[in-house]
Amino acid sequence: MRLRRRFAAAALSALLSLSAACAGSSATETADPEPSKDGSRGVTTGAGAGGAPSAAATGAVVADPEHAIDPPGKLTKHLLPADMLVYSQNPLSPEMVRKIRALKGVVSVEPMAMAQVAIENKVINVAAVTPGSYRRYTPEASAKLQEAWERIAGGELGILPDLRKKIPADEEGYLRLGNGADAPRVHIGAFAPQIPQVDAVVNTAWIETLGMKPDNALIVSTGITSPQSVRKPIQQIAGDEASVQILGPDLDITVQQTAFLVGSVADAVGTFNYTVLGGGRIAPDPAWVASHIATATVPILGRVTCNRAIFPQLTAALREIVERGLADKIHPNEYAGCYYPRFIAGSTKLSNHSFGLALDLNVPGNLRGTVGQMDRTVVSIFKKWGFAWGGDWSYTDPMHFEMNALIDPR
Repeated sequence: MRLRRRFAAAALSALLSLSAACAGSSATETADPEPSKDGSRGVTTGAGAGGAPSAAATGAVVADPEHAIDPPGKLTKHLLPADMLVYSQNPLSPEMVRKIRALKGVVSVEPMAMAQVAIENKVINVAAVTPGSYRRYTPEASAKLQEAWERIAGGELGILPDLRKKIPADEEGYLRLGNGADAPRVHIGAFAPQIPQVDAVVNTAWIETLGMKPDNALIVSTGITSPQSVRKPIQQIAGDEASVQILGPDLDITVQQTAFLVGSVADAVGTFNYTVLGGGRIAPDPAWVASHIATATVPILGRVTCNRAIFPQLTAALREIVERGLADKIHPNEYAGCYYPRFIAGSTKLSNHSFGLALDLNVPGNLRGTVGQMDRTVVSIFKKWGFAWGGDWSYTDPMHFEMNALIDPR
């Protein structure tokens, strides 16, 4: 008999991160929302008179009224396995969702929005979900953690427990979803397991704020039917619009993957399609490489290969470093590259090097976990020209600079 709950052990360690200011009471019990005929959920914003979320009337936690939706009732329906993910850069049409839902072997579908955000050189998958229905696909201990889903409905973030020590949350428990200074801040409400390939969830009120595409992803549950037997007909319905992958603890390397980055430098990446190779390497779509990656000569370093969008800012920063007599603070023979299409070591997470938006300088004296020897005036110049510095991160990487804002150097 096939195991239906893939991360039961991890789910038992689900943890709540609670804000003292948001000590929550339970929501009133309501039925789980039913899917409409086109497979979507009847999502409401919960905004009542004067913009006050109706969630407040139920006594549920509302940490962020601007991003609050109606709270979920208590879990009353059975849980479902998240067997497959259909994912596209654009919203999946209601007709496509209806056809997939009607396939023999498909038990249930759950639309959501999905995108990637870069946080300290790690690209994490964020989903915007309807808490009351999405929770049924998560591991049991997570699905039954009522306060977690009330907090997510109240505008907070649910994130994997494994990321607790790897994300730069501030002392109040807020996390910036992106590396840009203008990246939106969200309060972490729960550390709890999610479906495979999803690292963090917010509710659907965050879609516009984060620049996500609504309903561009679909969870498919096949019950006792093997997902492999349903994959081909789903792919025929989706066509070239979307990738169809089987969910599990490991990335499905048999299909093309898509990263749809949101945030301040999203325009420099666009839609990033890639296939997975061995040894942690990836192969970006050749058309993306041709349109985004180039080799050019810049001050101090000479010829480098990066994202085309980075060159004006990189050139301006390095030129100012030369003009201020600091060229000797950067060692060209210790430059470790910019464009590296591969996962972060030991993971299936992309880094900004995969997009050609980061570079490593003066490597020997600036290893991870150290304060580094990077000249701080050089650091300030890079920041002026729209770069973040890894030396500021929770786990330092002082050799690393990455573009976190688009700046016109004119």
